[in-house]
Order: sequence, then C-alpha cells, then structure tokens
Amino acid sequence: MYFTKIFFATCLITIALAVPQNRPQVSEESIDKALKDTRYLMRQLKCAIGEAPCDQVGRRLKSLAPLVLRGACPQCTPAEVKQIQKVLGYVQKNYPREWNKILQQYAG
Repeated sequence: MYFTKIFFATCLITIALAVPQNRPQVSEESIDKALKDTRYLMRQLKCAIGEAPCDQVGRRLKSLAPLVLRGACPQCTPAEVKQIQKVLGYVQKNYPREWNKILQQYAG
C-alpha cells in the first residue's frame, strides 16, 4: 500500500508542477490550489485510469506510475515525500472511486 501511496501522490505533485525533472520545490499553497481545483484534478485522475485523453501532465503521470509502484522515486525529495502523504490522504478521502480504479490498474 505504501508504494501505491507514493505513486499517486508523486503523480499529483507532478501535476501541480508540470515541469521537467530539474523542478523547483512545490509550495504548500500550490498543492492546496491543485487539490481544490476539482475540474483539473478530475481531468488528471481520468487520464490516469484511461477514461479521458491526457495532456502533457497526464502523460508524465502515467510514465511515473510503474516506477513508483516498484518503490523507486528517484525524483522525490524528503519534502516531496511529506507532500505526497498530504495529497494521498486527500485523494483517498475525496475520490475513493477513482483511487480504487488507479489501484486496480497500476497495482494489478
């Protein structure tokens, strides 16, 4: 379950940033803003589960999924890990249906 948590949260962190690997640190404010934007968040969740087309951020999300599920997140800093935990809790609580689909698709 820990690897799955890392997967999805890393994806959302990437969504919030949408920049290459040499990225600046994400502020808590940016994370909160991304989580509150329901339309944006749903678009990325639907992309991740194959129910909608992907933009550049969604494609990056999908490319990270296998790595994170294996427990490898070479791009993650300790600060990002903390933010990952925050994002995970939010998505599990507020988007349980999509969360379960992601688990089935990427953990199975």
